[in-house]
Amino acid sequence: MTVSIEDGELLDGKLPKKKLKMIQAWIAIHEDELMANWKLAIEGKELFRIDPLR
Repeated sequence: MTVSIEDGELLDGKLPKKKLKMIQAWIAIHEDELMANWKLAIEGKELFRIDPLR
């Protein structure tokens, strides 16, 4: 499964709508952290932990 960080769109795979909505909420809450981790990943640096949805 692949989900876009920018808009939470399901890009590849299948997921029940309820679970996709949860992932989209998590992305909205942590968008800045996700983008910072993406930049680190591109640079080959260590990523930091992002809290799960509670």
